[in-house]
Amino acid sequence: MKILGISGSSRKKDTSGVYKLVKTVLENTGIEYDLVSLRGKKIGGCIACLGCAKDNICKVSDDMTELRDKIVGADAYVIGAPNYYSGLNAVTHAFIERWFQFRHQGGDTLWGKLGIAVGVGGMDGRFPADDIEKFFLYSFIETLAKVSGQGAASCYSCGYGESCAVGIPQMLYGKNVKITNEMIPDVSRQPEAMTSAADAGILLGKRLKSGHDRKVVTQNMQQKMTDMMN
Repeated sequence: MKILGISGSSRKKDTSGVYKLVKTVLENTGIEYDLVSLRGKKIGGCIACLGCAKDNICKVSDDMTELRDKIVGADAYVIGAPNYYSGLNAVTHAFIERWFQFRHQGGDTLWGKLGIAVGVGGMDGRFPADDIEKFFLYSFIETLAKVSGQGAASCYSCGYGESCAVGIPQMLYGKNVKITNEMIPDVSRQPEAMTSAADAGILLGKRLKSGHDRKVVTQNMQQKMTDMMN
C-alpha cells in the first residue's frame, strides 16, 4: 500500500502550513507514502482537447506527466492547498482538474480510493478543503476527513501589513498593529490543527489496513453524487 501526499502550496516547506499539515497526516498513517510539493511545477489546467478520451492518458506535456504514475499507483491521497479567494490556488486546481483524464469510458482507476483534504488560509482553511472534497467526489473517492488551519497570510511579510487598511493584520489586531513573530500564524503552534491532522492520518491508516472494499466505497460515492445533483 502507498499514499500520495500533495502539497499545493507555492511556499517553501519550512514556511508552508499546507506542507506541514499534509506531512503530519502522512506520518501518522503508518503506511508508506510519497509527499510531493507542487512548488515550482508547471501544471496547466485541462484544455478540453479530449485527447485522453481514448486511453485515459492526458496528452498535455508538462509537469503533470511525471505525476500520473504516482496518482495511479496510490491507494489513497492526502491533498492540501492554500486558500486563494475562498477557493483553491491555481496550481492545485489545475492538478486535480487534470484528473479528468481518468474518467472516460467508465474508467475506474480512482474509484473507491480514500482521501484526506487539507486547507490552510490566512483567516480560514475550510474553503480549499471543501473544494478538494468536491473533486474527490467526482472521482468517487471517499473523503475520510478534512483538516484546516490558519496560515501566515502574505500581509505579514509584504512590507505593508501594518499600514494596509484591508490587510489581515489590521483586520485582526486593529489600526495600530505592530507585527511580531509571535502573532504570525503557524500551524505548528495550533494544537487543534495538528491533532486534527494526526487523527486524520490514524484514521486513514486504519481504513487502508482493514482492506476496505473499493466497490462498496464507489457505490456509496456514486449515491452521494446522485443525491448532490438532485
